[in-house]
Amino acid sequence: MLPPLNRRHFLGATGLSAASLSALAIAAEEPRPIGASRPIVITSGGAQTAEIAMEMIKKGADPLDAVIAGVAIVEADPNEHSVGLGGTPNEDGVVELDAAVMHGKTHGGAGVAGLRNIVHPAAVARAVLKKTRHVLLVGDNALKFAREQGFPEADLTTEETRKAWLRWKEERLRGNRFPEPLALLDPTVRELATKPVHGTIHCSAIDTHGDMACVTTTSGLGYKVPGRVGDSPILGAGIYLDNTVGSCGSVGLGEVNLINCASYLVVENLRRGMKPKDAVVACCKRVVETSTLDPRFRDDHGRPNFNVNFYCLTKDGKFASANIHGPIRMTVHDGDSARSVDSATLFD
Repeated sequence: MLPPLNRRHFLGATGLSAASLSALAIAAEEPRPIGASRPIVITSGGAQTAEIAMEMIKKGADPLDAVIAGVAIVEADPNEHSVGLGGTPNEDGVVELDAAVMHGKTHGGAGVAGLRNIVHPAAVARAVLKKTRHVLLVGDNALKFAREQGFPEADLTTEETRKAWLRWKEERLRGNRFPEPLALLDPTVRELATKPVHGTIHCSAIDTHGDMACVTTTSGLGYKVPGRVGDSPILGAGIYLDNTVGSCGSVGLGEVNLINCASYLVVENLRRGMKPKDAVVACCKRVVETSTLDPRFRDDHGRPNFNVNFYCLTKDGKFASANIHGPIRMTVHDGDSARSVDSATLFD
């Protein structure tokens, strides 16, 4: 459980509220003695996510609890508009969250989709894994389950995201509505209204016993159709792990990962002997090859009109990331320090 960290120190170091800390303790494991293996954490998020996860692993926390705590700092940040509190809402102005977890030692996995009013959907996914025989809970019943387990409810919309959603909506209702001129909007609101965030946070780890775990959490596509579910909570699509081989998580347009079982493909590439970079690049190529057959997913030149990023960690601690368009970076913590690592890219 979270007690391997000093409670007061954890609150101060992460900026998480007492309510968040209480939520992160639900269904967490007791710590166990430190093993002899070298721990590794990778994440699509920043250094703080990696550092929190690594600190917990070094204190004996289960790797699943460690990665959930790592992404929780982003879920609870109202200025991060791709996950959790302050996430970009759907077209009705409601924040709907998706998340999934996988636990290497037990090959357990679970997810939640379309979850409202809960800051930490990744922790709810862990509760589904630990407290039920099910793998996926959705919508109102996912919220009902979270309430039963003791997760506090919160309004996930911030003033910035509300104003941005309203401007986005009124722009599409011109003739009946009069949207605020863009020049008068706060820069952050203007950016959110015109370029909605489509972000996700993934984190994978190996603990000191050589066991793995991973998590993906997201608010999904900005201004999506209510009820839309992407790849993040679907095991094998946006996240997959085999404790004997490795893990993969993805960020980007979930639809193309759903129709390609993309994260499962990366792990199977590893199983067949591919190196991590080759495994994620091959998956990017497969996704482009198949998805661009559909006119929804290609531009006028036949190239992909979407982006996806893959983050891969192997059982023996090797790692790689790859994406389709433009450079991205991955954060890696090797037990000594966190650093940023370049990804492979198909198209500049």
